[in-house]
Amino acid sequence: MPFRDPNHPLAQAENLRRAIHAAGVALWSWNVTDDQFAMDEQAFRLWGLAYSRDVKFEDLSAHIHPADRDRVRDAFTATRGIVGAYEIDFRILVGEEIRWISARGLGDDTALHNGQMFGIFLDVTGRKQAEEGNELLAGEMSHRVKNLLAIATGLTNLTSKSTATAVEMAEMLTGRLAALGRAHDLVRPLPGHQGHAALLGDLLSILLSPYEDMGAFSGRIRVAVPRMGVGESSATSLALVVHELATNSLKYGALSAATGTLDLSGSSVGDDLELVWMERGGPKVEPPNGVNGYGSRLVNRSVSGQLGGSIAYDWSDAGVIVTLRLNGKRLAT
Repeated sequence: MPFRDPNHPLAQAENLRRAIHAAGVALWSWNVTDDQFAMDEQAFRLWGLAYSRDVKFEDLSAHIHPADRDRVRDAFTATRGIVGAYEIDFRILVGEEIRWISARGLGDDTALHNGQMFGIFLDVTGRKQAEEGNELLAGEMSHRVKNLLAIATGLTNLTSKSTATAVEMAEMLTGRLAALGRAHDLVRPLPGHQGHAALLGDLLSILLSPYEDMGAFSGRIRVAVPRMGVGESSATSLALVVHELATNSLKYGALSAATGTLDLSGSSVGDDLELVWMERGGPKVEPPNGVNGYGSRLVNRSVSGQLGGSIAYDWSDAGVIVTLRLNGKRLAT
């Protein structure tokens, strides 16, 4: 029966056990001679096992994640040579669930009492998942920053060769980098660690929205494409292509006229995507003479290389028509 006097040693011991239980601490002892393990009820619940008085290390070992099993066995054996406190983190399997356990105790044979070592188990699954999430985020940020720096370096070299003045270079480079920024703003993580993607329609609409405000009426840019995702890498390449086409249209094509219109439509062709860029209402356009400029080379390289597709131009009197055939699988990456 419970003790009425809260200061009684047995009552204090009971209160301490309640505190240990409230903190989620599980107790264990290990007989280093016969490999016998003793655990409290909290430990059995933590390991997902039915209570038993006869538990050996190998019984627990069967529930340790295969990738950690040998390491844990070696680590527990090595604790007899460790002076002071030790901590071993490992994974266990409870049905389909993976839990992270932290085993803590005092090492060195001087810590033995009647041939037994003592310690605790803690469920540290939440902390480990947070650490893994932080590592994943840090790795992803590092990867994305490196990619962006590589792209920015390439665009700087490309732009420096296609402009005559520092002001012109700054203006063109800023526009290209801004297009990349708008594309990356739309890229979001997919559920289930499936990567990152943006909706094609949203991506194209956002990239073309700055040019919508330059006309005499709203609605002169129309986008009608299938609902599909565009992966992070492809979003960057597609952003560069759309920006170059829009820049050329603003300089020479339909977007240079206040009443010019642009229709960007798309359709699925097998596993591929076909985008048709059609300009109307602008000045008469003619095909370029001689070698393509650096902007055109950038478009061709992005479409054929990163997007695994092709590009064709129709220089009609009514306005240029650009047909892009893009690899569906590449778009998803």
